[in-house]
Amino acid sequence: MADEKAKTVKKTSFFDGVKAEFGKIRWAGRQELLRKSGLVVLISLVMGVLISVIDSVALQIFRLLIG
Repeated sequence: MADEKAKTVKKTSFFDGVKAEFGKIRWAGRQELLRKSGLVVLISLVMGVLISVIDSVALQIFRLLIG
């Protein structure tokens, strides 16, 4: 019986802690969200182009080496 009560207390204190931590979350505003999302899209595009260029150059070098 004591074990069950201890488990209930641990679960209750755990969920109280989770609730307290959720209260500390600061959600981004609309402008910040749009700005950061745009930055992620831009960086993704730049990285895609960069990887494509590096791949093309590597392919040409391998073609020259192989013949």
